[in-house]
Amino acid sequence: MSAPVLPSRGPSDGAAGRPSPRPSGGPSAPRGGGGRIRGAAARHFGGLPGPFWVVFAGTVINRVGTMVVPFLVFYLGSRGITAGQTPYVLGALGAGGLAGPVAGGWLADRVGRRQAILAGMVATPASQGLLFCSPGVVTLALAAALVGAAGSLHAPGVAAVIVDSAGPARRQAAFGLYHWAINIGAATAGAVGGFLVDRGFWLLFVVDAATCLGFAAVAAVALPRTPPPAAKGPAGKGGYGVVLHDRLLLAFVTVSVAGECVYAQTEFTVPMAIRDDGLPASVYGLVAVVNAVIVVVLQPFTNAWVLRFDRMRLWAAVSVLIAVGVALTGMAHSTTGYLLTVVVWSAGEVCAGGVATSVVADLAPEDARARYQAALNWARGVARFLALGVGPALYAVAGAGALWCTVAAVGLTGAAGALAIRPALARRTPRPAILTTMS
Repeated sequence: MSAPVLPSRGPSDGAAGRPSPRPSGGPSAPRGGGGRIRGAAARHFGGLPGPFWVVFAGTVINRVGTMVVPFLVFYLGSRGITAGQTPYVLGALGAGGLAGPVAGGWLADRVGRRQAILAGMVATPASQGLLFCSPGVVTLALAAALVGAAGSLHAPGVAAVIVDSAGPARRQAAFGLYHWAINIGAATAGAVGGFLVDRGFWLLFVVDAATCLGFAAVAAVALPRTPPPAAKGPAGKGGYGVVLHDRLLLAFVTVSVAGECVYAQTEFTVPMAIRDDGLPASVYGLVAVVNAVIVVVLQPFTNAWVLRFDRMRLWAAVSVLIAVGVALTGMAHSTTGYLLTVVVWSAGEVCAGGVATSVVADLAPEDARARYQAALNWARGVARFLALGVGPALYAVAGAGALWCTVAAVGLTGAAGALAIRPALARRTPRPAILTTMS
């Protein structure tokens, strides 16, 4: 890991909201270019312990090789699967993606974070092997369901490691950096996968499997073998009753679903708009690259800046920004127009990174952290299902104008919901003072 780990002298929360005194030349008293660099490193990467950087590094390794699912449609075409059969395979993939977080959250809370991550990283290449060997559409769909479940099995365990290792004052920044790691890998995987796909789809499967096992190796060697937190009260029973009875969590998850439905249109209906404007598919590829570059370049610096704002007000603001950016797609009819819209909604994505996961982390009992994160992941999967089904259907039946107006309305509704539940969240999750090196 090249990012520096700067240990604190006290708890990661900061007992008094201030860092311990540092020797001359440290971030509080920079001397020359080296001091400025160390100060910037402290602001953007400091205060996070080893386990966080283990899952950060493992996520980058894994995401760099995540190629099978992004190129699945093209792989199915190479296997002779028709356009009418493809939705069955993709639907099975999505269904598996709903089951994976639920199982992963239970496993991480009951057995352990490390074991849940290892299970997901070993099961993923095994299920991809079944996908590669499947002879027909039925077996491909069954294998795709396993791929969807296995590929999302590790996520609650990773989130729980971040929550366990980062104190309340650093959780939002930690999850923002985790979001950054995902985008670093996604940007690389898209470029490398596009190069490899012309040389044989089998290469995608090999690279994906190798990077999954790479994350597994990193987790096995570097993550501590700590048992899950001791059971305390209803949360310790291991089921999801504690989640379903938490009305504030369910309200926040509903708000996050609205935002996810809006953002998912960038994957499902923005390509349709680009196609219907007579533009080539390469324009959408350019949109994806610009989005990835914006996130990768700005995310670590934005993390420190957004910590000074109230989270729910920030969430409401970025919900509006993303909704406006996506809705502006209706006014874009050229490559330049589409690139301008991606700048708007990408800016919202950068500012939102880490907010939802940190709020859920603060709501969760200590012994149900993975299940709470699983609930958020499951809700996001539901939102993507809704976006996949409703968005293109509304676009086809009612027209582009109706879709983009609906997108704006959903985004504004989500923003209003965030402001409505803000007082209750503030009472239940009072935030500690943020370290001055982070602000």
